[in-house]
Amino acid sequence: MARSERSLRVSQTGREQAKAAFERKGWTQDYLAGCVRCTRQVVGQFFGGKAVEKRLFLAICTELGLEWGDIAELEPVGQPQPSSIDDLVQTVRETIRDKIQKQCGTMRVLDMTAPIGLNHIYTHVNILEKITGRRRKEIPELLQECDFDNFDRFGLSGITEKRVPGPDAVKKYPKLMILGKPGAGKTTFLKHLAIECIGGMFQAERIPLFITLKDFAEMPKQPDLLDYLIQLFSSYGFASNDTSVEQLLKQGNLLILLDGLDEVRESDSSRVLQQIHHFAKQFDGNQFVITCRIAAREYTFEQFTEVEIADFDAQQIAYFANRWFSGKDDRVKAERFIQKLKKDKPIRELATNPLLLTLLCLVFEESGSFPSNRSELYKEGLDVLLKKWDAKRNIERDQVYKKLSLKRKEDLLSQIALDTFERGDYFFKQKEVERYITDYIRNLPDANTDTEALQLDSEAVLKSIEAQHGLLVERARCIYSFSHLSFHEYFTARKIVESPNPQALEQALQSLVGHITEKRWREVFLLTVGMLPSADYLLQLMKHQIDSLLAGDEKLQQFLVWVEEKSRSVEAADKPAAVRAFYFTLDRTLDRALDRALDRALVRALDRALIRALDRALDPVLDRALDRALHLALDPELQRQLKQLKHQLPDTRDWENCQRWWQANGQVWTEELRSVMIQHRNIGHDWQFSDSQKKLQKQYQGANKLLVDCLNSDCYVSREVRQSIEDTLLLPWRG
Repeated sequence: MARSERSLRVSQTGREQAKAAFERKGWTQDYLAGCVRCTRQVVGQFFGGKAVEKRLFLAICTELGLEWGDIAELEPVGQPQPSSIDDLVQTVRETIRDKIQKQCGTMRVLDMTAPIGLNHIYTHVNILEKITGRRRKEIPELLQECDFDNFDRFGLSGITEKRVPGPDAVKKYPKLMILGKPGAGKTTFLKHLAIECIGGMFQAERIPLFITLKDFAEMPKQPDLLDYLIQLFSSYGFASNDTSVEQLLKQGNLLILLDGLDEVRESDSSRVLQQIHHFAKQFDGNQFVITCRIAAREYTFEQFTEVEIADFDAQQIAYFANRWFSGKDDRVKAERFIQKLKKDKPIRELATNPLLLTLLCLVFEESGSFPSNRSELYKEGLDVLLKKWDAKRNIERDQVYKKLSLKRKEDLLSQIALDTFERGDYFFKQKEVERYITDYIRNLPDANTDTEALQLDSEAVLKSIEAQHGLLVERARCIYSFSHLSFHEYFTARKIVESPNPQALEQALQSLVGHITEKRWREVFLLTVGMLPSADYLLQLMKHQIDSLLAGDEKLQQFLVWVEEKSRSVEAADKPAAVRAFYFTLDRTLDRALDRALDRALVRALDRALIRALDRALDPVLDRALDRALHLALDPELQRQLKQLKHQLPDTRDWENCQRWWQANGQVWTEELRSVMIQHRNIGHDWQFSDSQKKLQKQYQGANKLLVDCLNSDCYVSREVRQSIEDTLLLPWRG
């Protein structure tokens, strides 16, 4: 007699030995299940004398310190003949295990050169039990979820709804419809469930079946779901008959994973929906999970609970990246990838989508960085969502509006982006989007100009853009936004760059520079200079607009004159513009020039003296700053005056005397220090800028920083224009 190679059960006498060994250990069944990496039900089946997968049987024996051959029941040679439904389940699981592993154990997307193991890359999924687009919220409420005052890009798609782990949602709802945007990880999650189930880690009492609904819909002779399942079991190597499959279904022993309802052709849709409806009703006791894109079609399954797969958060992004690069034995690159993402918020925002995160990993893996011209990366991401993702999987979707090509969809999205971005509208009403679509498609060749027909077409186009490409998403009931702020900005820049003629482009660029002091337009500027064939004209416009910011303020012009004079008075290896920038901001990052270090120490001392004169708090920073200034000062007269000022200061160890001294002498002493600084270093002037002038200074500084960032980006600019701008940065207005 030989033992079965598929499953084993404990013999009657072996059960007593097993129970005794278990009691000696003093464990719980949950603890033993954790050691073996199986479910508690499997442990219960083991001690109950029911059939258990052989590998789990052996693992349990090892943990209990038993020889499996001493306690296992002998079985006849050949495929075991199940004596109960539990035995049948275990037999089927053992039979189909390798096929399920092969079908669901790997993934290969986009430009991967080879498949990657699912377990090597899988990142746990979170579920929103309330569908985002069905929340009854108004635009002001959605804006409160986003930190637009600080322009927190990561928060644009932030959802405040509670998240639950994916497997918990499956356990909670026996019939589940998982909705999600394109590339949200729906298929990967179903494959993970199948692998976990066949491995005994999730619903080990069930048999997982992963079914691609597109394949089912396009089967020759259009079998019903029951016949399809029987064929599927046969292809997996289980010599089943109608009775055994029906027996498993009636007992509720299947985990039926139906993937990609949105990928079913329109012509097959009604039949497939009816099949799922009747099948789920007939075999109600089984676990069903269906995936579908949000807004794909109006499906109604009364028995199913609809949930939404959540975007990745920062923790999931980091976990995915670590798994990706660690699988390629490159942990250093994983750390660099995460650090780069932290510094680059627009790109980090794309990483909330698992498909786009995969694209980012592929790009970074190849080059060790992200493209310096971000528009190229965004275009590649859009190509994935608009074309490649479906094409790679041989999915041909029905064209909702035949005259609306992909190019025209991009043109339409660009128009929507520019108009809404100019108004500062990140969220917009559905009717507003439909008006844009109506105005656009009525001008297409052979368009139906009937008002009612245009309205119906605009609704269909909006839903197709949301479902097929995920570029517009419903954030609350009848309220939309772009899926990522980065795409909103990209399409805004695209509309500007692709103006129909030179005059229109010139006008668009002139309009753009009017936003140069607005922080939210920063990325649009950077994208636009990168997308233009030549950025010369835009950069010159920006320079002129920046210079004019302070042109009408006499005191600020005097300040710029001082900045120019002061920068010329010091010896420095840096470019003149860099020295001017130092004195404009007293930038503490520049530390190479001795006299600038002295100026910084003196300004620090003056700052602390002013603070101490105001609140009379003991502050050792003032003493340290004066000591450093004395150390750096090479002018004997400056040294003498600084020493004299330092000797006037009271002993800080006598707190009460120090307080009295500053109250009586602090203001006079501070003005003496300021006078010395002005006399010897031409710094420390009390400009007494008003609040409005300080605001203008800040805007001027930020706009110049943007201009320099544009110059240093991967844009095409002539050598003459670059040199001209660099030579005249931070200089007084010269008309």
